[in-house]
Amino acid sequence: MKDILDTQLNPATVSEILGYFVRNPQAADSLEGVARWRLLNEYITRKVDETQRALAWLVAQGYLRETSSAGSGPIYSLNPDKVDQACEFLSRPDAGDTGPKA
Repeated sequence: MKDILDTQLNPATVSEILGYFVRNPQAADSLEGVARWRLLNEYITRKVDETQRALAWLVAQGYLRETSSAGSGPIYSLNPDKVDQACEFLSRPDAGDTGPKA
């Protein structure tokens, strides 16, 4: 155990794990269980960020419309004026390559 404590710790990881147990005082989990929920949370956060950037790009290109709704975040929908251009974009072999990553 001393060897583990002598290695360098990531303070963000320590805070994240301790914060979880403080917010959920009845929680009990194994090493693998803790790692799973940490990875799942990290994956979801990364995917939400990627999705937000993709939606912003699609709105900027005019493929999607963004409308505000009282009590919720923006709502996205296909721009009916751009359906043909959207289909053309999707048929291109480089459709997934929209340039440098933001």
